Amino acid sequence: MKWIGLVIFGAVLVWSGINPKDTITWALEVAPAVLGLVLVLATHRTFPLTDLLYFWLFLHCLVLMVGGHYTYAEVPFFDGLFGWERNNYDKLGHFFQGFVPALLAREILIRHHVVNGTWWRHFLVVSICLAFSAFYELIEWWVALLSGEGAEAFLGTQGYVWDTQSDMGWALMGAILSLLLLSACHDRQLKQFMD
Repeated sequence: MKWIGLVIFGAVLVWSGINPKDTITWALEVAPAVLGLVLVLATHRTFPLTDLLYFWLFLHCLVLMVGGHYTYAEVPFFDGLFGWERNNYDKLGHFFQGFVPALLAREILIRHHVVNGTWWRHFLVVSICLAFSAFYELIEWWVALLSGEGAEAFLGTQGYVWDTQSDMGWALMGAILSLLLLSACHDRQLKQFMD
């Protein structure tokens, strides 16, 4: 089953790289997916993850690759969706930026026995996700400073003055919902790794 995921990942990666809207933006947006795949492949024998986490990592990579192909501000299905004035595909991406890392952080914290107690673990998971989201916003800012006018495709602000804060808000919502919706299922799958 995991081979099918790798084949689909590869096919979507190739598709996303064929005539992307902006090549530099494509590379910047797809790089985390490729890096994530490299890390998963490098650690799958020494630190295999739950199937639940592999599934959500896969979906997150697809979101990144679609956004990289079109740029987040121009993904076709999201133009005018629900009557919105802006294309909100980037908000889906930032939601996943909280939702999926919450599972990853939770799995690492539990398996390495970093913290005991559900509420402290939830607090740390949400804090990690917010820190990651804020760091990503800093990366976007640095790219904008380095690339000048070409930064608009990568930033995808679409003239929205609160874009950075909104992005972090969506990541926060994603992290919280991940914990609320998936913790029980995640706990069942984690039992295979517990001593």
